[in-house]
Amino acid sequence: QVLSHNLCTVLNVPHDPVALEEHFRDDDEGPVSNQGYMPYLNKFILEKVQGNFDKVEFNRMCWTLCAKKNLSKSPLLISDEDAFKVWVIFNFLSEDKYPLIIVPEEIEYLLKKLTEAMGAGWQQEQFDHYKIALNTSREGLSAWELIDLIGSGQFSKGMDRQTVSMAISEVFNELILDVLKQGYMLKKGHKRKNWTERWFVLKPNIISYYVSEDLKDKKGDIILDGNCCVEALPDKDGKKCLFLIKCLDKSFEISASDKKKKQEWIQAIQTTVSLLRVGSPPPHKEARQKRKELRQKLLAEQEELERQMKELQTANENKQKELETVRKQLEAAAARAAEEEKKRLQTQVELQDRFSLELEREKMVRQKMEEQVAQKSSELEQYLQRVRELEEMYKQLQEALEDEKQARQDEETVRKLQARLLEEESAKRAELEKWHLQQQQTIQMTEAEKQELENQRMIKERALQVAMQQLEQLELERKEALEQYEEVKKKLEMAANNTKSWKDKVAHHEGLIRLIEPGSKNPHLITNWGPAAFTEAELEQRQKSWKGKKATSE
Repeated sequence: QVLSHNLCTVLNVPHDPVALEEHFRDDDEGPVSNQGYMPYLNKFILEKVQGNFDKVEFNRMCWTLCAKKNLSKSPLLISDEDAFKVWVIFNFLSEDKYPLIIVPEEIEYLLKKLTEAMGAGWQQEQFDHYKIALNTSREGLSAWELIDLIGSGQFSKGMDRQTVSMAISEVFNELILDVLKQGYMLKKGHKRKNWTERWFVLKPNIISYYVSEDLKDKKGDIILDGNCCVEALPDKDGKKCLFLIKCLDKSFEISASDKKKKQEWIQAIQTTVSLLRVGSPPPHKEARQKRKELRQKLLAEQEELERQMKELQTANENKQKELETVRKQLEAAAARAAEEEKKRLQTQVELQDRFSLELEREKMVRQKMEEQVAQKSSELEQYLQRVRELEEMYKQLQEALEDEKQARQDEETVRKLQARLLEEESAKRAELEKWHLQQQQTIQMTEAEKQELENQRMIKERALQVAMQQLEQLELERKEALEQYEEVKKKLEMAANNTKSWKDKVAHHEGLIRLIEPGSKNPHLITNWGPAAFTEAELEQRQKSWKGKKATSE
């Protein structure tokens, strides 16, 4: 009942003694254990907490409940109040799992903060030796072990009790009370306009000022938000190191003791306002969260690495088992192979004896067969000689026919080429006649258009020259085609002569092969450039086409 009443008082929760009696009415077995008290604590006290309670007083109550039983009895260099502050800092930096411990990384962070607050140098090598000894035995320290570590002075050698106490208080104010900066400064009044020395305390969203640093007589607050700003002021009224804090409803003129303090306060307030604008937590809480996320990431990577190592080890063991199985199978297969080889050799000896007898009988039969084969071979050789002669003649005849066929194909290609060249020549001549007529018509035009037509005439004359060059090129191509035609004609005559000579030879070989003769040819037209590639009917058709084009151009 006393514990429940005190908890309700500290947490600003209304106490209900009737609910307590009703909850434990059926429990007559003696003192209540932790497991028995926790359901009542969660349901009737913790669920009703609104958050508007003094966390330091709540920590003091919890400290009172557990310190007497767990705090070391050996003499320490720190007071009970400092031990309480270290205990609260431990609860802030410890891991979120029970039983609570503080890991070596957070121990290093706390000891560095204390060393910095004491103005001493950090001994990294000394802490590394301590960390190695700690990791070999456990994962971290409990709250009471941390108090013993700091109270033993192992990392604060050469410092007196007061310096250590002030360092613990400074770290406690920063980490637990969210005090970002504190110190004496002069503040200008709003009504009397007089300057008064006050103790200022900067927190994440407020600046409180007191009569003195014992924080007993609070004189006011400066509420900070994202709209606040701070700016330096020039010296005036005999006051130096001035700066101004602007809020929505008020502005505060403050004088620091020196330029360094002034710049530190301006920088601290600007940082606080910037964090309020972006909605970020205080720097030490954000840093703690980042360290925690980094440890979780490293732990996850280590677990993943261990898992992969286990998988590799398991795979290696499976491979070893598979190799052992394969080795046994190979040994068994080798034994079977040796047994089979023995049986095979025995069977081979038996077969050799049997084959030797059969071979003797076959030798006799083969001698008789060889005599008969020799006689048949001589007859077959004569017949094959006759067949080879006929096959040779047949191949030569096929080659002659292929030459004649190729010559005819070449002749047809040349004819097509001549026809295309003649068509292009006629088209060029028609185009030249058309340009000539256009040039004559241009000369008959009026004098006013003479200059413009003269330019067009020059262009057409150049085109005419290009066309003449193309015509000459076509003439050269036609002559080359005619030369190719003569060569093809000679090849065709040679192929015809070869065919005729082979026809006579084949007629003497009992008429075994009949030569396929080409059909009769129609006589070709002869032009002034040589043999034509078209008939008289095609020539008449082309003459009619040319006359029609000429009449159209006129």
